[in-house]
Amino acid sequence: MPLDQSFIGRSYPPTETYGVSRAKIREFATAIGDDNPVYHDLAAARAAGHPDLLAPPTFLTIINLGAINTIIGDPELGLDYGRMVHGDQRFVHHRPTYAGADLTVTTYVEDIMARAGNDFLTLRAEIRDSADELITTTRAQLVVRGESS
Repeated sequence: MPLDQSFIGRSYPPTETYGVSRAKIREFATAIGDDNPVYHDLAAARAAGHPDLLAPPTFLTIINLGAINTIIGDPELGLDYGRMVHGDQRFVHHRPTYAGADLTVTTYVEDIMARAGNDFLTLRAEIRDSADELITTTRAQLVVRGESS
């Protein structure tokens, strides 16, 4: 079943606030195998000019994924999760993310298109801090294989 085209332009309200902690930054950096001291050591981060531990560039995947799952889990969209693959992911960082930040995510369905029997779903997420300043914009493209594929 093709995805519901009426979802194009739909937005989803901000998520609950996610508190970025030093522990989460360290865990994420360790999980991706990045031993850069600005992700692990507060003194090193401050010596490099940062106010606190710096989050790695892809750290915000943690909260972005939950927001995306809200959209793809909406039964009205008609997405068969078992036929979906992640096609593309992009981050535009407007400023760094540091430990101590409180963030929310607002998501948008930018586009749904069909090509070669598959649906392509493009989602945008805006990640903002507690002052409502834009921290990062993400875009994800999900590919849903057609039933005849």
